Amino acid sequence: MTIATLIDRSMPHVTFSATTGESTIDLASRELGDYVLFIYPRTGRPDRPEPAEWSAVPGAKGCTAESCEFRDLIGGFRALNFSVFGLSSQDTDYQREAAARLHLPYPLLSDPDFRLADELGLGTFVFHGVRLYSRTTLVVRGGRITEAHLDIADPKEHPHQLLDHLKHGAEHTVER
Repeated sequence: MTIATLIDRSMPHVTFSATTGESTIDLASRELGDYVLFIYPRTGRPDRPEPAEWSAVPGAKGCTAESCEFRDLIGGFRALNFSVFGLSSQDTDYQREAAARLHLPYPLLSDPDFRLADELGLGTFVFHGVRLYSRTTLVVRGGRITEAHLDIADPKEHPHQLLDHLKHGAEHTVER
């Protein structure tokens, strides 16, 4: 996957289970308006310690911190008329627990079959025999991907950088 292959693509018509009560959400639906979709490997749970090697995987650590930063900045995104969605391969029940525990005001979407990865060519990796999404953020305007952020070095800082970037009206940019 390259950023150039994502920019200006239409979001595919695939539906995902959500943590907010909707039966499914279709990311190609025009009713969603403009939105930020942050894609992450997996959120942890306080009662389940992560394997030590998890920290050694580039871009893996920081999913909970990133989710919480998007939570804390949701008002800024909404002021710019953007909705926020998170997506991972974790099942809806697991994500529902995380959304409740972290008090997330936006939906987490479940894609255990990697349909979005297959449609868009998004990056994945395998950890302990489990396929997971690589950290990616897509900005979608009018049903089209206008920005793609890959190789996110600091998941906790990324939502702040993205919001600042969007406030200044940058569009059709590519970032690594």
